[in-house]
Order: sequence, then C-alpha cells, then structure tokens
Amino acid sequence: MKARLAIALLCCAAALPARAGLFDDAEARERIEKLRTDFDELAKRVDVTAKNQIDFANQAELLKAEVAKLRGQIEVIVYEMDATQKRQKDFYVDLDTRLRKLETPPAEAPDAKPGEAKADPANEMRDYEAALTAFKAAKYKDALPAFQAFIKNYPASTLLPSAHYWAASCLYQGKDYLKAGELFGQLATQWPNDAKAPDALLAQANALFEGGDAKGGRKALETLVEKYPSSSAVPSAKTRLKAMGSAKRK
Repeated sequence: MKARLAIALLCCAAALPARAGLFDDAEARERIEKLRTDFDELAKRVDVTAKNQIDFANQAELLKAEVAKLRGQIEVIVYEMDATQKRQKDFYVDLDTRLRKLETPPAEAPDAKPGEAKADPANEMRDYEAALTAFKAAKYKDALPAFQAFIKNYPASTLLPSAHYWAASCLYQGKDYLKAGELFGQLATQWPNDAKAPDALLAQANALFEGGDAKGGRKALETLVEKYPSSSAVPSAKTRLKAMGSAKRK
C-alpha cells in the first residue's frame, strides 16, 4: 500500500511541472495573440495615415501643377498682348512710311524765298527713315531729336505732319505730356486735312489729361467729335466724354 502511495505521489510530482508549463504556454500565446491584434490595429492606422498623407501630397502636387499651368497661361496671354500691341504699332508705322513714299514732295516750298535751294528728296527720306527706325525700336530719346531736326531741316516736306506726330509721341513716351499735347495740337491746327489730324487730337487729349489739364483734354475731344465725326477716333472720344459727363447731346 505504501509503495502504491509513493508511486502515486511520484506521478503527481512529475505531472505538476508539465501542467505548469502548459499553463505558462497558454498565457504566453494569449499575450502574443493580443500583441498581434494590437500590432495589426496599429499597422492599419499607420497604413491609413500614410495613405492620407499620400493623398494630401498628391492633392498638393495637383494644386501646384494647376497653379503652374494657370501662371503659364497668364504669361502667354500677357506675351500675346504685348506682341499684338507691338505688331499694331509696327504695322501703323510701316503703313505710314509706305503711304508717305507714294507722295511726291512739292517742287518748291509755299513760302520759299527766291533762289532758295530745295531739299534733296533722297536726304529727306533718309533722315525721316532714320528717325522712324529709332522710334520703331522704342529708342525715343534718339528718335525725338531726329524728328525735331527733320522738322527744322525740311520745312516744306510732305512728311512734316507725320514728323510732328511721331515727335509728339516721343514726348508722350518720355512723360513730357504737356509738350506732347502742344505738338499734337500743332499738327491738328496746321494740317487739319491730314489723315493724322483726328488721331492727333485724340492723342492730344490723352496727353493733356495725363499732364493734369482736364479742361484742355476735354476741349480736344470735343473738337475731334465736331470736326471729324466720321473718324475712327471719334468713338473713343465720345466714350471718354460720356465718362466725364460732358458728352454733347444732339
């Protein structure tokens, strides 16, 4: 009996460590499983956060690209506007040159004194072309004295109205508005039948307004509307007068 009891106790003693080991392994597995679950949740959160960051980054890049695209479009529009204005000016200047070349200079100046030498047509055209070339290149500081010299040296030239117009335009570009207005007005007064007379009055008005002479500018616009009703410059003059509340009612 005692032998059996001893054997039984030995068996129990041998079984206890095994059961304890089984209990420890189960607890460890439970903890590992919990850690895996926590890790999976954390990994999901990290993935979501990373995805959101990627989405935000992508959206930011798209916005940057859109801004760059719009900026490029604006730059293109500005360039095209500048190019169009330059083409218009060049076209007008070239047209003026061609028209003036078709005109024949008078054989003698109206107020020429007996025996006074006539200007050489070749030199006259050369000097005018040189001044006009400087103007086309926006070298207004060079073009102005060139046109002024032309006016002085060729008082009987048929190009004199144009020389006045471009000289006044040089003064306007140099912000000498009152002198520009005076020269534009001289053209309109001295050569009222010249093709540039209406444009000269409109330009005179703009120059006087810029120079602070609103009364003189308004008068120039009113003269333009009254003397040249069919001119292409009249709509602009009427719009300006209407804006000033001084349009004539017919």
